[in-house]
Amino acid sequence: MSAQCEVTAKHSAGSEMDFFERYLSLWVAICIVAGIGLGHLFPGVFQNIAKLEIAHVNLPVAILIWLMIIPMLLKVDFTALHHVKEHWKGVGVTLFINWAVKPFSMALLGWLFIHNLFASYLPAHQLDSYIAGLILLAAAPCTAMVFVWSRLSGGEPNFTLTQVALNDTIMIFAFGPIVALLLGLSAITVPWDTLFLSVVLYIVLPVLFAQMWRRHLISTGGDGLLQKRLDSLHTLSLIALLTTLILLFGFQGEQILAQPMIILLLAIPILIQVYFNSGLAYLLNKKLGVEHCVAAPSALIGASNFFELAVATAIVLFGFQSGAALATVVGVLVEVPVMLSVVKIVNKTKNWYQAESPLSP
Repeated sequence: MSAQCEVTAKHSAGSEMDFFERYLSLWVAICIVAGIGLGHLFPGVFQNIAKLEIAHVNLPVAILIWLMIIPMLLKVDFTALHHVKEHWKGVGVTLFINWAVKPFSMALLGWLFIHNLFASYLPAHQLDSYIAGLILLAAAPCTAMVFVWSRLSGGEPNFTLTQVALNDTIMIFAFGPIVALLLGLSAITVPWDTLFLSVVLYIVLPVLFAQMWRRHLISTGGDGLLQKRLDSLHTLSLIALLTTLILLFGFQGEQILAQPMIILLLAIPILIQVYFNSGLAYLLNKKLGVEHCVAAPSALIGASNFFELAVATAIVLFGFQSGAALATVVGVLVEVPVMLSVVKIVNKTKNWYQAESPLSP
C-alpha cells in the first residue's frame, strides 16, 4: 500500500455517518407513511400545491430541490480536475461505468423486469413511466453522498474530489442527451423543451451558483468558513429532501395502497444495477492494478445515483403522480442501506483485492 493510502486509511479510521445520514432510509419510510396519510386526509391541499407551476416547473418543488442540490455542489472543487492524471486508471474505470454502462444497463433491466417479468403486477398505463424513472435515476452519478461512502471505505480524497468534479462537468453536457436517447429507445416520448429546462434549472444554474458562492466563502473566510456553511446547510438539505418525499407520496398514496408491491418490484432492478456496476468497477480496477484506496470509491461512485436530480427531473417531465417520480423515490429509499452494504463488501475484501494484483500501480 502506498504512503498516500496509508495516510488516507488512518484519517478514515473511525469515520461515521451522521445521525440523519445513517437513518435516511428510516426517515424516507416515515415520509412514505406521512405522505400517504396526509394525501388521503387533505387531497385538496396537495392538488393546490401541484397547480403552482410555471413552464411545467412546480415552484415549491423547485425551491426544495435547490435546497437539496446547492449544499452538495458547494462541496465540489472544480480546480481539483488537475488531479485527474494522478489516478487516470481509476478515473477511466469510473467514467466508463458511469456513462457507458450504468444508464444502459438500467434501461435493459427496466425493460426486462418492468415490461416483462413484472408487467402483470404493475399498472399497465405506468409501465413506460416506471422505466423512465429508472433511466433518470441511473443517468447521473451521485454528487454528495459519495464523499461519505469514500470516507467510510478509506477512499483517497483527491481521487474522490476529482472524480466528482469531472462527473459534474460531464453531466452538464451528457445528462440530457443520454436521457433523451434511452427514453427514445424505450419508445417514451421525449418533451425536449422540458428536458432542456430541467438540465438548465437543476444542473447548470445550481453548479454556477454553488461555485460562485464557494469562491466567495473561501475568499472571505477560507476553508473554515466554507465548512461552517456546509455544516449549517446539511440538515436543511435533508429536510428539503424529506419534505419533497412527503409531497410525492401525498400524490402517489392511493396508487401504492391499491398495489403495495409496487415499491418492492421497482427496488429489484435498482438493487441489481447497484451491485452489478459496483462489482464491475471493482473488478476492472483490480485488473488494472489500481490501489484499493482508489478502487473502493471508484466502485461506489460507479454504483450510486444522483437521486435528487432524478426526482426533480421526473416531476418536471412526467408530474407528481407519475410512475417515473415514484421510481426515483424508490431509489432514495434503498440508497443508504444498499450503498452501506457495498462499503462493507469493499472493506471486507481489501486483503483479497490487494493480493496477487495483476499489474503494479
